[in-house]
Amino acid sequence: MRKRTRILAAAAATAIVAGAAGVPSAAVAGPRECLLAPSAPTTLPLLSESRLEAAIGAASAGTGRLPDAEASGALVQIRGSAGCWQGTAGVADVRTGAGVPQNGRFRIGSMTKAFTAVVALQLVAEGRLDLDRTVQHYRPGLLPADYPPITVRQVLTYTSGLNGVGVPHKTPQWFFAHRYDHWADGSQLDLTRPPAFDPGEHQRYGNADYWMAGLLIQQVTGNSWEKEIRDRIIRPLRLHGTTTPVDDPRITGPHAHGYETTDEGWVDVTAANPSLQWSAAGIVSTAADLDRFMVALFSGKLLPPAQLELMFTVPPDTTAFDGDQDPDNNPPASYGMGIGKFQVGALTLWGKTGDRPGYTSGMGATRDLSRRLVYSVNTLRMGGEMPGRAQQIIGAAFG
Repeated sequence: MRKRTRILAAAAATAIVAGAAGVPSAAVAGPRECLLAPSAPTTLPLLSESRLEAAIGAASAGTGRLPDAEASGALVQIRGSAGCWQGTAGVADVRTGAGVPQNGRFRIGSMTKAFTAVVALQLVAEGRLDLDRTVQHYRPGLLPADYPPITVRQVLTYTSGLNGVGVPHKTPQWFFAHRYDHWADGSQLDLTRPPAFDPGEHQRYGNADYWMAGLLIQQVTGNSWEKEIRDRIIRPLRLHGTTTPVDDPRITGPHAHGYETTDEGWVDVTAANPSLQWSAAGIVSTAADLDRFMVALFSGKLLPPAQLELMFTVPPDTTAFDGDQDPDNNPPASYGMGIGKFQVGALTLWGKTGDRPGYTSGMGATRDLSRRLVYSVNTLRMGGEMPGRAQQIIGAAFG
């Protein structure tokens, strides 16, 4: 299965900071060319600076400032012809009191899946992957002999039924014991269990499909997943703040630290080996880079029209698998390939969220790119539902 190699063992002496909630909040900042007012006619709600400041917990918003009991910091970037705004709040480093940098890097978690989907679909466009061929065709012997056929299409649409290893990686006890473990590519999959359902029957969002996608990319290219992401997306788009860290537990460059609340105070959880997350959730990026990625993706600069449309196509007549035995209570599927479809009031948005200990983030946009949001919130309790601060940011940006 996995090797438990400790990386940078000295870093395991994690800093514990007591009384951190008293640190003052940072101020909101924005470039002069970033204007709240639309630069073109729009039917979208106008941006409200006071509402956005309140959503991120900026000092100028008065009550509800960051840090609070939920988050230590936040950053937001909104772009598009329907208005522009950016701001930060809270602290990047509780020891120095430094504010969250607007250009800060953060762990993007499951937003990585959008990058992986793009590379896989580029390979489809090149004729090197066929959506209707099976994993068994491309990786003979990988899946147990009694597994049903699982197609590339089912992998990319989260409808394969594949299982991941059941480690509680978003709980403090497991995280602190295993944060520097190395996981070999593919060891994140649990192939000792049969698929959770017949492939294609349901959609179940999770990491397993995109670990498999990473293996398929490596198989047909002969290169690492990381190299394909760099060569096909990061370098062509000049995403200078975006990295595929492999085993490096650090976030290099400017960034806000992530913390976890414990009985002894805040524990720094910034450093962690990302190999467990790998092709499903391992990338580090910035708000500016993710916005550039969204613009390139949505406008067809990364994929031909036929493959691009697949990212915005939710499998028809498919329900989300909720794990129980009652198919009548399953909600409808909501994901295309790599990204999802979300409703905020009357608006339909496409994008992706992600989270890692200390970081909850998201990117989303209207299909015409007239309003685009990227945010990162430094949550103080790992795992769980989307934090209220993130919901407030989304509501202020699109509501």
